[in-house]
Amino acid sequence: MATTTDSAQPSAISAPDARFLTPSRFPYRTIAMGTIGTTLLMLAALGAGGILIRDPVLGHGPLSWIRYGHGRALANALLYLGFALVVWAWVRLGRYVLAGRIGSKPILVAALCWMAPLLVSPPLFTRDVFSYLGQGAQLLYGLDPYANGPAELDVLPNVVQNVHPLWQTTPAPYGPLFLLISKGIVSITQDNMIAGVILTRVVLLVGLGMTLWALPRLVKHLGGKLPVALWLAVASPMMVIHLFGGPHNDLMMLGFLTTGVLAALERKYIVAVVLVTVGMLIKPTAAVALPFLVWMWAANMTGESKVKNFFKAGAASVGLFLPVFVAGTWVSLGSLNLGWWSGLAAPQLIANWLNFPTGIGEAVYNLVHLVANVQSSPFVTVARAIAMLGLAAFGIRQWWLAREGGAKAVYRAAITLLAVAILMPPTLPWYLTWGFVLISAFPWERRNLSAVVAVSVFVTLVYYPTGEQALYDWWFIAIVVVVSLYAAASLLRPDPLGLISAWRRPREDKFLPAAPAAPAASQD
Repeated sequence: MATTTDSAQPSAISAPDARFLTPSRFPYRTIAMGTIGTTLLMLAALGAGGILIRDPVLGHGPLSWIRYGHGRALANALLYLGFALVVWAWVRLGRYVLAGRIGSKPILVAALCWMAPLLVSPPLFTRDVFSYLGQGAQLLYGLDPYANGPAELDVLPNVVQNVHPLWQTTPAPYGPLFLLISKGIVSITQDNMIAGVILTRVVLLVGLGMTLWALPRLVKHLGGKLPVALWLAVASPMMVIHLFGGPHNDLMMLGFLTTGVLAALERKYIVAVVLVTVGMLIKPTAAVALPFLVWMWAANMTGESKVKNFFKAGAASVGLFLPVFVAGTWVSLGSLNLGWWSGLAAPQLIANWLNFPTGIGEAVYNLVHLVANVQSSPFVTVARAIAMLGLAAFGIRQWWLAREGGAKAVYRAAITLLAVAILMPPTLPWYLTWGFVLISAFPWERRNLSAVVAVSVFVTLVYYPTGEQALYDWWFIAIVVVVSLYAAASLLRPDPLGLISAWRRPREDKFLPAAPAAPAASQD
């Protein structure tokens, strides 16, 4: 496996970090730092986040200046300051985890405290929640969200006008069960967008609760450490800021995915297939895990050949999948409307280099464009087609390697989910959580965790707080890369460049025990 056991033993800790071996108190200051950070995010988002076109809170009142000119610049500065505090607190918490100084409870408390201010925040780094409400409104008023976009609504003007222009006329790419949930939310909040966003977050907490319930049990089966898993999967910026602060329906899908995989590890295969199928009805990505469940089921059958066991498990899985899929679709839409499959192509309208094949296509186009006036679309289309073939080959190989079932099948499913997020257009930052949540329950090496820090910070920042991409603002991206690398280095060594110690006098940290005093210099 790519992840191996984390050796957080005393012998593995370098001399400067030996002070971490002292048992720790509860990390109140670190938790408070992150909470202050998300509070700043919440306040600054009123001017720099996914704000409403007609805002009943600020509107044109005395505080509306925060959305224009220097006020907006100040809001952005406060927002990024809040983000820096969250990352600082998360990395600091990670150092305590790696040193074995805190258990899972402080991490869980930290994550919940960091999320709490964002419950009432405007959307952060995305406007997708407005699309959720628009598509739910379509279903509520008898329209087909898989045929047209929210622009066809002639009611709820606040809902319609706040949907991003790209998705105004685009069919929904989500599963029918999630549209039913969105319909229920809109039936309560109607044209009140603030209430709609808050209630969406409250509902998505169901997915977070399921994930929190499953993670400790997944760790026992997969050999990881619960504090590390919680730090990676629950307290990270991708979860706190993207999935919850966004918010994104991936959070609910992950709840069904993790509990379904856990059920398979506990040999409750019927429950596993049902749960993952329900997750697929929320967001189709969960379907990637279903073929791996077949191997897990077959591997624990006895009395027959492996081939017969495979076909027996496959037939049973299909026999469970079909009625759940049909019933879920019928209950959600009132008919067996399979139009949502065509809606899966809608996100492919997003084209940027964060998606690896799209970036390759754009790079080749720019080189060719130096000598010939050509369009970029053929290059991107060809690169995406090649990537799709590569993804299919990779997925089939991972599925075949998972035939022994058990933890190996879960690992192969997780890296396949990551491959789908990277190679299938589009690649959006929060898509990486699909695989990270499962992989977090495996053993980890410190350097790999450092890489995760870099990726987490990078993908959170490559979109502006308004939800528009920043990927072609090259100076901004250069700063993001530097910040991400510094955060990654800080996990392994506090203040790796000495930036903090350079301007403040050393003082005793009440949370950390004092470092051993240096020997006195000899006198002449």
